[in-house]
Amino acid sequence: MKIIIAGAGQVGGTLAEHLANEKNDITIVDTDSERLRALKDSLDIGTVTGSASHPDSLREAGAKDAEMLIAVTNSDEINMMACQVAHTFFRTPRKISRVRSQAYLDHQEQLFSAENIPVDVIIGPEQLITSSIKQLIVNPGALQVLDFAEGRCQLVAVRAVHGGPIVGKELSTIREHMPKVDTRVAAIFRRDRAIIPKGDTVVEANDEVFFIAASKHIRQVTSELRRVDKPYKRIMIAGGGNIGARLAQSLETDFSVKVIEYSRSRCRMLSEQLKNTLVIGGSAAEPGLLAEENIDRTDVFCALTNNDESNIMMSMLAKRMGAKKVITLITNPAYAELVGDEIDIAISPQEITIGSLLTYVRKGDISAVHALRRGAAEAIELVARGDAYSSKVVGRRIEEIPLPDSVTIGAIVRGEQVLIAHHDLLVESDDHVILFLVDKHKIHAVEKLFAVGFGFFS
Repeated sequence: MKIIIAGAGQVGGTLAEHLANEKNDITIVDTDSERLRALKDSLDIGTVTGSASHPDSLREAGAKDAEMLIAVTNSDEINMMACQVAHTFFRTPRKISRVRSQAYLDHQEQLFSAENIPVDVIIGPEQLITSSIKQLIVNPGALQVLDFAEGRCQLVAVRAVHGGPIVGKELSTIREHMPKVDTRVAAIFRRDRAIIPKGDTVVEANDEVFFIAASKHIRQVTSELRRVDKPYKRIMIAGGGNIGARLAQSLETDFSVKVIEYSRSRCRMLSEQLKNTLVIGGSAAEPGLLAEENIDRTDVFCALTNNDESNIMMSMLAKRMGAKKVITLITNPAYAELVGDEIDIAISPQEITIGSLLTYVRKGDISAVHALRRGAAEAIELVARGDAYSSKVVGRRIEEIPLPDSVTIGAIVRGEQVLIAHHDLLVESDDHVILFLVDKHKIHAVEKLFAVGFGFFS
């Protein structure tokens, strides 16, 4: 597929890496020639130095025969204008734009259409990040919580701990502990090495375990792998920017929430915007302020400023002063690799945003894509189409499907039913199949496997 990416920042560069590795024809447009040169040296892509909203730049990038434009610059206005230019001058079939401003998102139904601003898909990073963090707070003990089939099914990562009911036991014993709950362990990461789980696989303490289950059973399954974490009550957020404000607003009716924000003018605005949140002026890097606000009684401390270094330092300080759990927003992937045990969960905006973007880029009938383990693995939701004659999947039991190595089926969602993937489960047309790819490079083989043959259309 020929794709133009507008913007060579963290998201644009990481997206280009994902897509170029999947043998797409990628060209990036940006005004930063040095950044483009660095990307071109490391990736097999084309680059154009110029503004992504200018017709000449898009023409040079090959917009005349491009199948898709993905606009992810730091400017909402440039992203939207790039989509408008691609539509007006080149009739680009699919246009995706990152939009951050809530002022635009509040009116997206009126603004974004073929007659007005021709954007086919809006990606709102702040919304995605807020939702991801909220899921971690609502599900105590989880390292990652991913929704499939409109939330009916979830894939959850937890750290197995000493004392967990099945730690030191084989996975096949899960059903003995929970005879009324069906679940499946999709993958285990042990000291950064992926293990494809089998019935006789033994769970060890400190394993990162990905399991899938109906959403209503997630809490019960989590308790099998670790001591049950008490529900969180007290949340402290450092940084009252877009993400911090959104998170506070989404939590304040069910939790006791405090926001620490350095800017006085921003504090005033937040005080008016938030109804049940305590807004505190100051720096979360000050031990005195944290002590005064009872950091030692805080269940979750979220560092959500736009500065990685500040987020890391505040998180380490909060953890040492008694915060039970620390969630830290880290944009620089190099930093995410370095953080130690004092930071419980590092949130990567790029990983969350790119997972959403890949949903619209990938071939086939894909409903969801989630990047895992900083992009090394993926979980995807594919819709099975066709019949037993035209499909290699439909009409077959899971044990009969020729899955690529390192790919497992975790569950099938059929209407309102969540069916955990056991070997004898039969796949039907229109089933939503949730797969776990330990090696994301297997995506082409998976897409090919789910492709419908000509017989389906005859």
